[in-house]
Amino acid sequence: MPMSAEFAERLLPLLPDLVASYDTPFHIYDARGIVATHEAMVRAFGNAAYRQYFAVKALPNPNVLALLRAAGSGFDCSSAVEVRLARAVGAQAGDIVFTSNNTALSEYRLARAAGALITFDDRSFLKKVDELPETVAFRISPSGLTAGCALMGSAAHSKFGVPVHELAGAYADAVARGARRFGIHGMTLANELDTGRAARAAADVIRTGARIADEAGIELAYVNVGGGLGIPYREDDKPIDFTAYAEEIIAAKEEYFGAGGPRILTEIGRYVTGPHGVLVSRVINRCRKGHEIAGLDASMSSLMRPALYGAYHHISLPYAKGRPLGRFDVVGALCENLDKFAIDRELPEPRDGDLAIVHDTGAHGHAMGFTYNGRLRPAELMLTDGGDVVEIRRAETYDDYTATVRWEALARTGA
Repeated sequence: MPMSAEFAERLLPLLPDLVASYDTPFHIYDARGIVATHEAMVRAFGNAAYRQYFAVKALPNPNVLALLRAAGSGFDCSSAVEVRLARAVGAQAGDIVFTSNNTALSEYRLARAAGALITFDDRSFLKKVDELPETVAFRISPSGLTAGCALMGSAAHSKFGVPVHELAGAYADAVARGARRFGIHGMTLANELDTGRAARAAADVIRTGARIADEAGIELAYVNVGGGLGIPYREDDKPIDFTAYAEEIIAAKEEYFGAGGPRILTEIGRYVTGPHGVLVSRVINRCRKGHEIAGLDASMSSLMRPALYGAYHHISLPYAKGRPLGRFDVVGALCENLDKFAIDRELPEPRDGDLAIVHDTGAHGHAMGFTYNGRLRPAELMLTDGGDVVEIRRAETYDDYTATVRWEALARTGA
């Protein structure tokens, strides 16, 4: 949906001067909105034992991570690079949850050295590690409501987690190796907008955790209910009621664990940053090919969600008000027919040179970028709380694109 009124009021007056001196395309994020969303989430859980760990994969820019760390957020990491990013902005022991799959031992050791809360995604990996972390947690394979989430793929062929019927045995294996402190993790849903469904999925994880703890004779220090909360990409989408979501989770914990009980963790990404970013681009071509086309100077290499998922992102032409409306395909320059931000979208008539804003790109936007066809990733900017615009990642250049090339092939060593 369109960016928030507050974001628009602060950004739009700055855009003419900004684009006069700064090349499009670029992503720009609202620091104030990101921090405010995190703080509202924490308030929703009140005095309950709770911590949010931002899903770094959603927006892996150190400047954004530093903002969230200063607000008290931890970090959900699933690769060695993400762990290093979290550490680079000051994350300490306990500030990182490492929830990966198909994990290399080198990545596990890095996460363990960082003091991360480590989630084991399968029983076989537990057998491979030489030393266990202080707290052992397993991820629950998708089941229940989670098994019906289309974006997470077929539960029957999921690559994630330990099957529910094997979990008690997995914890018994850990106990046999000397583990004395435990957690449990459950992927819930993906881009979910139904508050009740999201809360029920989290409650399923809590209920399963209580049952497995009883069967295995262990005590859980925490239950990690994952992330998966969606944002209203379409104007008629209803946003998640996070306060109601938190209340349901707290109630479920009290029901299955009684007073006290384990700490609740979340690994939410999109909900925190998604609405607080936009992709600013420019119309560089208007043509008709049996249908009207508006070509942008951004391509799916800057935002691949529409091409990858058929995802909807609101598009606006902020300085085209009053023009007649029409229906247009909004496309990029990649040599792929899927390189489209919108198909048959109603817009004021675009003209060459118009600014075009693609909304809700603050999560899984720049982070999923790529350089196919030599289309380079754009810059990332931030609108600070004080109203300044700062560059937090420059646009890629030809030199970046070729930085890893061996212009003169190196002979292999050790052959």
